[in-house]
Amino acid sequence: MAESWLPGLSDIRAAAALLLAAVAFLVVVMEQVSYRRKTGPLPGPALVVPFFGSIGNLIRDPTTYWDTLAARAKASPLGLSADYFLGTFVVFIRDTDLSHRVLANVRPDAFYFIGHPFGKKLFGDHNLIYMSGDDHKELRRRISPNFTPRALSTYASIQQRVILAHLRRWLDAATATAGEPFRLRVPCRDMNLETSQTVFVGPYLADEAREAFSRDYNDFNVGLMAMPVDVPGSAFRRAKRAVARLVRTLGRCAGESKTRMRAGGEPECLMDYWMQDTVRELDEAAAAGSPPPPHTGDEEIGGHVFDFLFAAQDASTSSLCWAVSALASHPDVLARVRAEVAAVWSPSSDEPITAAQMSEMRYTQCVAREVIRHRPPATMVPHIAREAFPLAEGCYTVPKGATVFPSLYESSFQGFRDAAAFDPDRFFSDERREDVAFRRNFLAFGAGAHQCVGQRYALNHLVLFVAMFATLVDFRRHDTEGCDDLVYIPTIAPRDDCAVYLKQRCGKLPSF
Repeated sequence: MAESWLPGLSDIRAAAALLLAAVAFLVVVMEQVSYRRKTGPLPGPALVVPFFGSIGNLIRDPTTYWDTLAARAKASPLGLSADYFLGTFVVFIRDTDLSHRVLANVRPDAFYFIGHPFGKKLFGDHNLIYMSGDDHKELRRRISPNFTPRALSTYASIQQRVILAHLRRWLDAATATAGEPFRLRVPCRDMNLETSQTVFVGPYLADEAREAFSRDYNDFNVGLMAMPVDVPGSAFRRAKRAVARLVRTLGRCAGESKTRMRAGGEPECLMDYWMQDTVRELDEAAAAGSPPPPHTGDEEIGGHVFDFLFAAQDASTSSLCWAVSALASHPDVLARVRAEVAAVWSPSSDEPITAAQMSEMRYTQCVAREVIRHRPPATMVPHIAREAFPLAEGCYTVPKGATVFPSLYESSFQGFRDAAAFDPDRFFSDERREDVAFRRNFLAFGAGAHQCVGQRYALNHLVLFVAMFATLVDFRRHDTEGCDDLVYIPTIAPRDDCAVYLKQRCGKLPSF
């Protein structure tokens, strides 16, 4: 009886295996058919690896991956290309007008901005990045006091103190390793992290807290470039936990700032400027027996300040590195910057550059704008289609659930005259005024409702760094083949981490 049963069991197992293989084959075929249907007229891979798609190519060599999508889009009459990874259909947008269509339609029935392909898993749902409509407008209204001229002037003094302290360290390190190139990317990132900490929440972070903050932010940075595998021990899981700790820390800073602003303290950082109006509204609501106004909780504010940190940190690091590279490659531009700065500010004054002096550095401001146009740090701003959206009228509809990548980088090389050249005069010359003529193509800070609220702060930081670095430091690039090729980490940076030789240029560094 047992012998007659065993062959039957074997047959069942064989049939089950065949059925499983048939189902798997059917799933793969349906996935390919779905991909091809969504692709429509767009150029893209003919077939895709089931579920994983091109994620391996993206992780192994992101520069080549994005260049490939851009080349396909450039060859397409629509300025679009398609791809697929991790079960997600992808549309790459090169055409500037189509990028504007996405950026102008962040709303419940069109697109939502995600900031990073796996951002919701990393940042959480309740985040400035993912907000839209009246709630988003209300929050941006509350944020606006953080970037008034008075606030920006307060930040400029802090920025210069931090920049100066780090320039001293860089020059000391360059002296100690004479003859060796000094790689700027990581030192710039460390400088920017200290700048952000001090500008955003300076009085409320003790030295020990700053060290923990820096460790957590490093874990977050590593997680940004990792596979979104949320399991114990993974880089992604460590990044998620680091974000939670960072938000809690910033939330405690918000609470301490509220206490200090209620006591009549003068604003010393971004958090203070934000909390000045916040505590007034909270107190008025409490006196009237009303619930607290929206977006006034400590940890929620901490989360939004983390958004600022994320926006400022790696983007600024990218811009500083490309600024040094551009100045080293264009001695005529460097000479003009040095002459302009020397006409309004001297290191021997032992005073920081004032807002009035900065406004006179018109050419240096144009250099900063050209750095950002020529090498926009956040090259793409991923969005997800909430519903099917007719992107190219009558020609292509983005399917629901697709991730679209408007390319800010590609827009920067459209419209502008001789766009591949680094040329600050395109903004400085009264005759050319390319910042006006090709304004729609300058998308480095985004557009629409989610346009960067801190862009003036970011530009000021770059202007101050360029002015101080050019004035206080003699430098030359360590030129090697491909040193200025783009790498994604996750913003773009020179392949060699911007290796330079440094030495002090002035007799004595200022001591403000």
